[in-house]
Amino acid sequence: MAQIHPTAIVDPKAALDDTVQVGPYAVVGPEVRIGAGTRVGPHTVIEGRTTIGRDNAIFQFASIGAMPQDMSHGGEVTELVIGDRNTIREFCTFNTGTFKEQGVTRVGSDNWIMAYVHLAHDVIVGDHCVLANNATLAGHVHVGDWATIGGLTGVHQFVHVGAHAMIGFQGHVAQDVAPYMTVDGNPLGVRAVNLTGLRRRGFSNDRIGVIRQLHKLLFRDGTTLEQSVANIEALQQGQDAESIRDIQLMLDFLAGAKRGLVR
Repeated sequence: MAQIHPTAIVDPKAALDDTVQVGPYAVVGPEVRIGAGTRVGPHTVIEGRTTIGRDNAIFQFASIGAMPQDMSHGGEVTELVIGDRNTIREFCTFNTGTFKEQGVTRVGSDNWIMAYVHLAHDVIVGDHCVLANNATLAGHVHVGDWATIGGLTGVHQFVHVGAHAMIGFQGHVAQDVAPYMTVDGNPLGVRAVNLTGLRRRGFSNDRIGVIRQLHKLLFRDGTTLEQSVANIEALQQGQDAESIRDIQLMLDFLAGAKRGLVR
């Protein structure tokens, strides 16, 4: 049986694995599902149609699965899905989705999400991301794997943040952030390739060299986006399999960009 503090309120319809821990004064609603090894901190509220995977650590006073802060939302039943091994710190607020997309807000696995982070409706966060204190993601924001979003950063609705990108402290993000890039400043601009992040993840010098070429073709050559895409496609010739995947990731991102690129 789950380890539930006597002051916690857990609806009898909620489905908690026997190894789940629920702290004092927490509230867990009837449509909540929580996987093995997850810990729910004191005073946390988990509600709505929320599914949480294994071995997550949810700290005190988080609000997980509340209805979306969307004035057009008519009370439809939507979802929040959280993967495995995430750290979710104090006072985070994650909302369920809307039917403007698939009706699901989704968080992957192995993410480090610091205090006061807000994930609005229909946000998608990949795996291995870091969201620093007070990062605020508006509705429909998509964040790729291994991305880092700095503290006090606001991300405009519908923005896409590419895999392995890094957004500096207090960024005002109103356009899409390309994969592998570091963006910073006010106004926000691309500063360089995210070399520190790539090296920490074991990218070889050859792979990083190709990514540097992506940076040059996209942001330093002064060509149109259409010509940059053509040049990036041509770059695939003669590359090894890993670099081809890196190039294709960039091409796929550019094909799906909705709000123009931070440059």
